[in-house]
Amino acid sequence: MPIPLFHSVASWLLKKRFHQIELFLKYPGEVQTEVLHQVLSVSQETEIGRKFDFESLSGYEDFARRIPVSRYEDIEPMIERARRGEGNIFWPTPIKWFAKSSGTTNAKSKFIPVSNESLEDCHFKAGKDMLSLYFNNNEDSKLFNGKSLRLGGSKEIHQDQNTFFGDLSAIIIDNLPFWAEMSSTPSNRVSLMSEWETKLEAIVEETIKEDVTSFAGVPSWMLVLLNRVLEKTGKEHLFEVWENLEVYFHGGVSFNPYREQYEKLLPKGNFRYYEIYNASEGFFGIQDRNDSDELLLMLDYGIFYEFIPMETFGTPSEKVIPLWEVEKDRNYAMIITTNAGLWRYLIGDTVRFTSVHPYRVKVTGRTKHHINVFGEELIIENAEEALKRACSATGAEIIDYTAAPVFMKGKEKGAHEWLIEFRKLPECENQFLELLDTHLQSLNSDYEAKRYNNMTLRRPLLHIARKNLFYDWLKKHDKLGGQHKVPRLSNSRDYLEEMLLMN
Repeated sequence: MPIPLFHSVASWLLKKRFHQIELFLKYPGEVQTEVLHQVLSVSQETEIGRKFDFESLSGYEDFARRIPVSRYEDIEPMIERARRGEGNIFWPTPIKWFAKSSGTTNAKSKFIPVSNESLEDCHFKAGKDMLSLYFNNNEDSKLFNGKSLRLGGSKEIHQDQNTFFGDLSAIIIDNLPFWAEMSSTPSNRVSLMSEWETKLEAIVEETIKEDVTSFAGVPSWMLVLLNRVLEKTGKEHLFEVWENLEVYFHGGVSFNPYREQYEKLLPKGNFRYYEIYNASEGFFGIQDRNDSDELLLMLDYGIFYEFIPMETFGTPSEKVIPLWEVEKDRNYAMIITTNAGLWRYLIGDTVRFTSVHPYRVKVTGRTKHHINVFGEELIIENAEEALKRACSATGAEIIDYTAAPVFMKGKEKGAHEWLIEFRKLPECENQFLELLDTHLQSLNSDYEAKRYNNMTLRRPLLHIARKNLFYDWLKKHDKLGGQHKVPRLSNSRDYLEEMLLMN
């Protein structure tokens, strides 16, 4: 099919989907209730369906009362049985794919089930919706006249007991429909290479010859690739390499620390940035408006959502609520029930609702990625915004960072200790640290209260990381490329002290 004709047909089909999206925008509670009914109905005869008597469940309240909230450790024995080829445990159709996910808080790998239904009705559907929403907002787009540069995981697919595991991105690439593969670069052969540094060079060699119109990938790793493209080609900015670039679809880590660096690489005012919210467990949200920093929660992907208000999380008064009870501007831990057999699964992410008509969210961090040793409740959203403001005021550019508490000793007050690798150092390190501290206080009243007159927390500490420190730390732990990321905030000093020894 000639590319212009392919563009016309694809954009027409994608725009048709927008009318279905409008249904869950108008009737979110009804759509979510129907999702729950469907996954319960098809799973009645599974082992878990019989255990909790899904057939007799009468509605959400019954479901929430009968089935406990679970973490990976709770379901790992069932996952391992499924990986050995046993079927009908937590989902009725055969599951042969498992997304390997270690995250940053656990050295032990997790194997998240990926059913055919979740591939088709969640991940692939989300890919089409991402484009549908973009085309709906940009009717003059020529996206399909060129190709999308995708940057996925660096792990191969491994066969194990007639089931397969690998990075989610590798599983998706291995199962892509023809239309998606036809419009993407690099080739599947290069995309699925296991060794990151070899793969990086191969991606550069392949993609600089293509007419790339969009990017898709994690901001931190995409930045490494794009800077390598400029080194290889000797160009000053990316429009000299690919003149028809129009959008970057990004997710996985906050874009805030990287935005100014991208704007230097892509110095056109009409270039678009679209955020997505996906994980090994499912695809959850898509930016649905140009120049927005909010994500539309996608409600018809076979995922039923519940939430725990973070002020009750981990306490005896912990409370779980359905989507229709959430409130704007509150921080929640997210629980999902999915069409891959995850039942009331605590994913570990925290979100804040910016709107409830429709339901839009911002990802605020992880339930384990915060610093709350002194009651300061510092979350990643606060850290990213404070760093962005401090960088803007001091001309600095950040590559990566991590922070941890300094525990009280005797009469000595506690503190936060930051390790930051800069692409461009601040004009004055002391001013940068003062601004970071000031902005954290303005963004977080709990942190401000603990900093008042150095009552509990004294002034934070700052270490400048050597070049490539975080890259070398990830390489040491076999976490280069793909979805891997540095632990930003931690209640323990383990990560920080290991990195300081390498600094």
